[in-house]
Amino acid sequence: MASSEGHRIICRLDELLKSRSMTMTQLSRTTGITMANLSILKTGKAKAVRFSTLTLICEALDCEAGQLLQLDRAAP
Repeated sequence: MASSEGHRIICRLDELLKSRSMTMTQLSRTTGITMANLSILKTGKAKAVRFSTLTLICEALDCEAGQLLQLDRAAP
């Protein structure tokens, strides 16, 4: 069964930011993505994510998309 948002994708943005000692504000300034949009992604409330947004975040955090977004296999 899907979550209340209709998906089982987990965003690991918070973990990646911490591991790189970067704040949301710094990521926003680096990528040009608004704090509001980053917050929606970070809290798992995003219904969709553009590839261009993923690209900007992955470049700024020096990570792969699979490190940022993962399938929650434990959810029913």
